[in-house]
Amino acid sequence: MSEKKAPSKYPVNLLDTPFPMRGDLPKREPLWVKQWQDKNIYDKIRRASKGRPKFILHDGPPYANGDIHIGHAVNKILKDMIVKARSLAGFDAAYVPGWDCHGMPIEIQIEKQFGKHLPVREVQEKARAYAAVQIERQKADFERLGVLGDWDNPYKTMNFSNEADELRALAKILENGYVYRGLKPVNWCFDCGSALAEAEVEYKDKTDLAIDVGFAFAEPDKVARAFGLPKLPREDGYIVIWTTTPWTIPSNQALNVHPEVEYALVSTERGLLILATDRVEECLKTYGLHGEIVARTKGEALSLIRFRHPLASADAGYDRTSPVYLGDYVTTDTGTGIVHSAPAYGVEDFVSCKAHDMPDSEIRMPVLGDGRYQDSLPLFGGQSIWDANAQIVEALREAGSLFHSFKYTHSYMHCWRHKSPIIYRATNQWFAGMDMKPADGAPGHGRTLREIALAGIEATEFFPSWGKQRLHNMIAHRPDWTLSRQRQWGVPMAFFVHKETGALHPRTPELLEAVAKRVELEGIEAWQTLDPVELLGDEAKDYVKNRDTLDVWFDSGTTHWHVLRGSHAHELGFPADLYLEGSDQHRGWFHSSLLTASMLDGRPPYKALLTHGFTVDGQGRKMSKSIGNTIVPQEVAGKLGAEIIRLWVASTDYSGELSISDEILKRVVESYRRIRNTLRFLLANLADYDHAKHAMPADQWLEIDRYAVALAQSLQTEVLGHYDRYEFHPVVSKLQTFCSEDLGGFYLDILKDRLYTSAPDAPARRAAQNALYHITHGLLKVMAPFLSFTAEEAWQVFQPGNDTIFTETYYAYPEVAQGTRLLEKWHLLRTVRGDVTKALEEARAAEQIGSSLQAEVDVRVSGRKYDVLASLGDDLRFVLITSAAKVTQVATEAEEGVVVTPSTHQKCERCWHYREDVGADAAHPTLCGRCVSNLFGSGEHRSAA
Repeated sequence: MSEKKAPSKYPVNLLDTPFPMRGDLPKREPLWVKQWQDKNIYDKIRRASKGRPKFILHDGPPYANGDIHIGHAVNKILKDMIVKARSLAGFDAAYVPGWDCHGMPIEIQIEKQFGKHLPVREVQEKARAYAAVQIERQKADFERLGVLGDWDNPYKTMNFSNEADELRALAKILENGYVYRGLKPVNWCFDCGSALAEAEVEYKDKTDLAIDVGFAFAEPDKVARAFGLPKLPREDGYIVIWTTTPWTIPSNQALNVHPEVEYALVSTERGLLILATDRVEECLKTYGLHGEIVARTKGEALSLIRFRHPLASADAGYDRTSPVYLGDYVTTDTGTGIVHSAPAYGVEDFVSCKAHDMPDSEIRMPVLGDGRYQDSLPLFGGQSIWDANAQIVEALREAGSLFHSFKYTHSYMHCWRHKSPIIYRATNQWFAGMDMKPADGAPGHGRTLREIALAGIEATEFFPSWGKQRLHNMIAHRPDWTLSRQRQWGVPMAFFVHKETGALHPRTPELLEAVAKRVELEGIEAWQTLDPVELLGDEAKDYVKNRDTLDVWFDSGTTHWHVLRGSHAHELGFPADLYLEGSDQHRGWFHSSLLTASMLDGRPPYKALLTHGFTVDGQGRKMSKSIGNTIVPQEVAGKLGAEIIRLWVASTDYSGELSISDEILKRVVESYRRIRNTLRFLLANLADYDHAKHAMPADQWLEIDRYAVALAQSLQTEVLGHYDRYEFHPVVSKLQTFCSEDLGGFYLDILKDRLYTSAPDAPARRAAQNALYHITHGLLKVMAPFLSFTAEEAWQVFQPGNDTIFTETYYAYPEVAQGTRLLEKWHLLRTVRGDVTKALEEARAAEQIGSSLQAEVDVRVSGRKYDVLASLGDDLRFVLITSAAKVTQVATEAEEGVVVTPSTHQKCERCWHYREDVGADAAHPTLCGRCVSNLFGSGEHRSAA
């Protein structure tokens, strides 16, 4: 059995701390989450913040479907860091998390689980229950990430009060004159069976049949006049179009040419062809024809000339003509310079045809909501438009109007949920008019919605700044907003529509309020069960209930109305100081929130917008299960700790893509360990310090202590400036530098001798602890927003009995006299110390010395360097961590240098310095003089270090 080592009779002040070196984060973090919950820490923060100026970060709602992914973690952690930083800065910074609950993805889940064609009431009931389960799952994961908030009272767009207030927002927007019903092409998904918002559309490659098709001359005399000819050299001829959507040919109703483009009449073996002059050579080569240009003319000369439909000879149902309309959007980059127009299936086509007085009743709309042609369509009735593409091409070939076809890969619209291709499809929908001016008395001062929104963008601050131009461009060029959806799980557009005229009931705003009151009690289900007679009386026979639901982006886009000023008005308020989301939300939540607030209030709902990028792997690739490069936050938290995710988020520049991989996380772990080790050193060396008993005024500290505190205060000033600008990665970088270089590599390295070897109550030691106390106090608070678990854990050791660091505000450091001068002086000292350290390393490499304490140095310097070093006196050796040090003045910088000499003296058993007076006291032959004094006498005197 080994004997226990006897304690030294010459002890040093080596203290311990309950703050462990190993964080053991995966095991300990859940305990902190539970403690925050059990102690109602969020409520305590709210009480501590009462009466402070408010800072409102409004949470953009994640969708209540599926487990959170690493992008969710980035988003929520960024929000949490900002809210905590603002709270510590002295603001009342509430955080109310929220969820987007209605909409297609949940409805699809219900269809998968229970089948299609369920009664509406049953769909709504099951969807509500499903969303509630999803919210609880996501909530637990968000809390596990250390996000503090009002988790017991979040907002949910499916809460009855929020659904009711959303109807009130619709009523107000209607009263303000922005809502109308009309026929327009909208983004349409066959799988959704509904219109889509712009934000629900993504683009990816699709291969289609591209075709060149001829529309035969129907008015050859007019064609001749347009080209300045008395008559055509031959009667047969075609105007040729190019399209990548053969399925739209059956719906063709017009042709478009550019008024200023030159068009050629070309004689070929297949008759006369009209093509843009710039495209003649390429087209003839493609068609395998030879031709000669007979005449030229500008596009405007072709206006209103009619041409026969290319399938006219195939079926009498297509025996019609199409007029030429002028369009500035026609280009000659590809194709023929002539565009065919199917107004039901193209926005520009629709606008062009409506501008030429085509009534809605004449617009041909054969494509049904599920992607099939109506049965009555000649040749192709009942077929899927995608399946019909090849048959249409074959029918054109047989009709003699096909000039060329080939497979063409291009970027095409897809549904972001189903990943299936979508189309523009003209349907009767409810819209918010971008270029409509509000009703008299409505906010906006007579400007259109587009103008109000663009002015609002100018008044908004953007982080990063490029977000401003991006949002501006999207608002400047977007079409009217399609508000209506053809779904079941959503807030109803609770309108009563006249059966014959389609007009809204004249008391619609009043009726919407009556419905809203019922929804407050029963949810949106109240609209399904409502008998119109209850509200309309005898008029009910003339009206039908509108079956459309509101776009889910209207749900989240009006949270500034039904959350900030509705369900959570007591905690929040309007406008918010900040909205924060991923960069895709310029066309999503930022966008819809701006438009709804512009219609309701004539201004944005936010003062600032912050955008973060998407997560990618270490090679810059998007996260993909098929590639196998996904990082799952729950797994990282279980293996490394959520603190590592938080530190990764904080240390990454979120304005671009955020790279994450196992290798990157390993580096973050190493960074975390360095910070944790610094904290452990600080806390251990404060273990016997009681600030109430041991506090000293700054002018009684040693000079290096005053410098260290001035340096910490300077760091905090910089950090708080970064926090004010929502910048985190510079904070982490500067904090790491401070811990590893300013503290670990300099101040604490020098301090160890004084902390360990001085008498416990020596003024010099207590002065050092004073500095450590202030530095620790400040450091824990500036790191708390991102290293929340660690800061809280260390805070409980540092301030035992104090519930949480998060009710605190940033530390007010004691004033250090002539702090700027001290920083300059010690910066110069550190520069010289670097030269000395280099010389010591060279001596060690040459095996002249072992540790630096075996060395005595002569530092030869000139000018101000000499004055600064000489001012330290004998304390210079402690700064250089050598057993002896002297400074010699030389005349020029060229003569400067460091002379290292191995000490010839004995090593003190206790402090390890090599000193001439080791053994001078016969009672303690292994100690140097200062250790004898520190242990048994009055103690050594120090002034600088």
